[in-house]
Amino acid sequence: MIADVTFFGRGFGYIVFRSPSLKKNLYYKFIPYETILEYSLGRYDLESKGFKISAIVLDGRPGVRKVFYDIPVQMCHFHQKQIVRRYLTNNPKLEAGIELKKINSWLCKENKKDFTDKLNRWYERWKIFLKEKTYELNSKNWHYTHGRLRSAYRSLRTNLPYLFTYLDYPELNIPNTTNSLDGSFANLKELVRIHRGFNDELKHKLIESILTN
Repeated sequence: MIADVTFFGRGFGYIVFRSPSLKKNLYYKFIPYETILEYSLGRYDLESKGFKISAIVLDGRPGVRKVFYDIPVQMCHFHQKQIVRRYLTNNPKLEAGIELKKINSWLCKENKKDFTDKLNRWYERWKIFLKEKTYELNSKNWHYTHGRLRSAYRSLRTNLPYLFTYLDYPELNIPNTTNSLDGSFANLKELVRIHRGFNDELKHKLIESILTN
């Protein structure tokens, strides 16, 4: 099962649960905000209808994992790589950033052990560098000098237990991305853009008619 949320504008979003094996959206709901409760309600709705969720692919919001504590959770590789890219940019200038970007690019090609080993070696090499602080002039206030680099590393480290779930349960055929949903979201956003003159009611009808199929 894949669960994801997309917004078509401020306060105008949908949460969707999709079965990649059935190639079908099984649950969708209009939501003004993404909350953990909405994921709980989605799971409850599906299970009350007799569906069994054997595994879930998510885009990384940490609290949502608690909703699926009793089943395998896979962090979407595409979203993970995007997170790191946002922190490092496409052209990091620091050597440590260049190296971490390269490790990040191997995510879809590695197994858990090899990827973890690379990440551990990177940290051992740069851990003192990561602890460097910059103090404000004439003040005791400080911040980490390489804050964005630290955030990129912390994201990989925090999500590491969920990055290779799809390899731990080969019998479940878990996707390692939410691409099955993301593609339809991209098409929907383009349709909404083309029909931006529609009022909200018509937009909802347009979106839901597509999500139903």
